[in-house]
Formats: sequence, structure tokens, C-alpha cells
Amino acid sequence: MAALRRLTQARRSPSERTALAGEAAADAAEQALRAAGPLKPAAEEEAAAGPVDHPQAAAFFDCDNTILQGAAVFYLGVGLYRRKFFNRRDVARFAWQQAWFRLAGAEDPAHIADAQNTALSLVAGKRTADLAAICEEIFEDIVAAKVWPGTRALVQMHLDAGQRVWLVTAAPVEVARIIARQLGMTGALGTVAEEVDGAYTGRLVGQMLHGPAKAAAVRALARREQLDLDHCAAYSDSANDIPMLSLVGHPFVVNPDGRLRRHARAHGWRVQDFRTGRKAARIGVPAAVAVGALAGAALAGMALRRRRR
Repeated sequence: MAALRRLTQARRSPSERTALAGEAAADAAEQALRAAGPLKPAAEEEAAAGPVDHPQAAAFFDCDNTILQGAAVFYLGVGLYRRKFFNRRDVARFAWQQAWFRLAGAEDPAHIADAQNTALSLVAGKRTADLAAICEEIFEDIVAAKVWPGTRALVQMHLDAGQRVWLVTAAPVEVARIIARQLGMTGALGTVAEEVDGAYTGRLVGQMLHGPAKAAAVRALARREQLDLDHCAAYSDSANDIPMLSLVGHPFVVNPDGRLRRHARAHGWRVQDFRTGRKAARIGVPAAVAVGALAGAALAGMALRRRRR
């Protein structure tokens, strides 16, 4: 049965895997909402935060270099390294792959496939609760130190308007939830790894939540939450997120890369750059989206394996 499931997954088309990743992210987000308990009634929210701009409006924020200065999975890796869960040899290959991206300016499909296969093999069989505990420990202080103040203010602006605010990232959903919770967001959409009986199987549900998959997740969540995307806002720094930005009626570009800045100018999208003096160090972004997210999962797998020795 497991072999048949893997075969079925492998035979899915790219568009089917994109849709599956989006649905999985939306489903995980709704499960987390239900686990957190009922939301405050709308009337109570309006009394506390002022009138809601539109009852079906929400805001969606990319994470890396939009909210965080750098990549979430980079901080995950540094945190694990500092806790001596692995040595330099363990991450040398991932470091080379990210260096390749920075030098070549393009993602190497072979590197991405290698990172994905390695990461998934390392987390296979590990308990999901163990990874969540490690992420909680590492990100306790990261959000306070590395969040762009300007973006934090934008998040709070939407919350004060009584809107739901979601983090949308290619990082593992376990990391995404912690960042979203520390910022007071409603929840998070992130990459979902398949699990059975509380343990990772070593496969993703669909694919990474990257590019078109982010748009699929936002669309799926909007359908479930009865949101009107024409009244929603989205924020990102990367041209990879043009599909997500194009979904909403109010796209905003934050700390943009060159391609997204040009696209924003051509389409009249508003641009906000919170970087000063020089461009902020991106720490493998958007390389981290393709390789780093999986590398982070691999590092977590190594940590779990060595912690149990």
C-alpha cells in the first residue's frame, strides 16, 4: 500500500502536486485554528479594534525578507548548529548548493532534487512533536530580533482593522506556525510533510509551498474561510510570489528583488522598502525557498537523530 501511494504521488502532474500542496497547507491551517479554540465574535472584535474594513477581507504575508530579515530555515539551521546537533560536514553540501545559487543566479534542479531527497530521508520516521519542540526552542528569540519593524506594523494594522492575517511560506509549517503565533497572526500556511501516526513518512504532501503552490494555498483557504480575494491584501519581496500577489485586489511589494520591482512598476503595485543604506543580506533568499526549506528539514532530522543517541 505504501509503495502504491508513492507511485500515485510520483505520477501526479506538476499542477496536481501544486494543488495538493495548497490544499494540504489550507487544511493544516484550519486544523490549527480549530485546535486553538473559537475566535472572538465579530461584534467583540469590532469593539476591540474598530470597524472591520470588509467582513471578508484578510491579509497574506510572505515570510523570508518580507517579515524576517533573511530566511527562516537559515535561522533554524544556525540554531541547530549552535546546539551542536550536527557538524560542518553535515551541512557542507547544502552550503555549496546555496552558494551556487548566489553565484549563478539560478536554481539548479539537480541541487534542489538532491536537497529534497536528503531532507526527506532524514526526517522519515521522526516524531512530529519532536521537531515542533526544537523549532519552538530555536525561534523563541529570533522573531523579536529579526522581524522588519515596518512589516510588523503592517501586520498590526490589519489586525487592528479586525482582519485575519496569515503567514504564507515555503518553510516547514511547524516553523511557520511559531512565527505567526509570535506576531499575533491568525495562522500560517507552510510546507506540509506527510505524517502517519505522529511520525514523518519521508514524503511531502504535494510539493513545497513555493511559487504557484502559495497561490493555490491562499485560494484554498479563501474558499474554506469564505474570503473575498478582491478585498484581500498580500505582501511579498520575491518575483516567485507574483501568482499569490496577482490573486488579491491589494498586492503590496516589500523589499523587492529586481524582477518583482519591475513587475510592480508595470502593474501599478505599491512598493515599500524597509531596507536602509544597502540591500539587506538575504541569506540565501530565494535560494532558501527552493533548497533552504528542505535543508532546514534535513538539519532538523539530523538534530532529532543525534539528540536520541
